[in-house]
Amino acid sequence: MNTTNLRKLKVYLDTSVISHLEAPDTPEKMQDTLLLWEDIKSGKFDVVVSSLTLQEIYRCPEPKQTELLNALKEINFIDAEESEEAKQLSDLYFRAGGLPPKSKDDALHIAIASVNDCDIIISWNFKHIVNLRAIEAVEKVNIVMRYKNLRILSPSTLLER
Repeated sequence: MNTTNLRKLKVYLDTSVISHLEAPDTPEKMQDTLLLWEDIKSGKFDVVVSSLTLQEIYRCPEPKQTELLNALKEINFIDAEESEEAKQLSDLYFRAGGLPPKSKDDALHIAIASVNDCDIIISWNFKHIVNLRAIEAVEKVNIVMRYKNLRILSPSTLLER
């Protein structure tokens, strides 16, 4: 089968993925993130990074902030802005009971990925994003609002090793 014409998966990186490029306190997550980063650098995926992700990186202390910004310079990515559409969609995720009110930015990450027609959002945030409650709420809302099914995965699940 000729796979050269198959469409690349469009993946959204939340801040937790980028921050685990340098996370010696969680070596397994860091190793999987570094392996995924190699796949990203090779062009295996179409990558989306939002202005929200960049804002969160700018709130990191130095030298981590500079390390993460330098890592982003290694990859090609689509810059996605926070839009009113994404903000409204994130509110629907809350109303569906998928995310607690204190996780407003997490819901906005998911909504930005949905609005930008991503196939997958990749995150290490198991508390608010990569969990069954959030996944089910996002799936229900996206069906009703006619967005594509957004898969919510950890970096480890994308590795083909």
